[in-house]
Amino acid sequence: MTDNVDKEIESIIGQMKCPKDFRCYKSGFKKLCKARDFGIENYLECLEENPQECKFAMSFGAMFICKCPLRYYLVQNYKDDE
Repeated sequence: MTDNVDKEIESIIGQMKCPKDFRCYKSGFKKLCKARDFGIENYLECLEENPQECKFAMSFGAMFICKCPLRYYLVQNYKDDE
């Protein structure tokens, strides 16, 4: 990752609290929750088996959406969804 990307990620992390202690970041983004972009800015569709257990998941009709700013940044900048 470039210095600018690292700074952006660190900025996002500095503005949030993570109940999983930033497991995704600390693993070098190898341990990411399952999510995909579905076209609504700042939100992802949560594809985890038990999304209700995540602080960042919110019920949205028949689906759960992910509100994690770091996960959204990663999908938008690396197209790593699913």
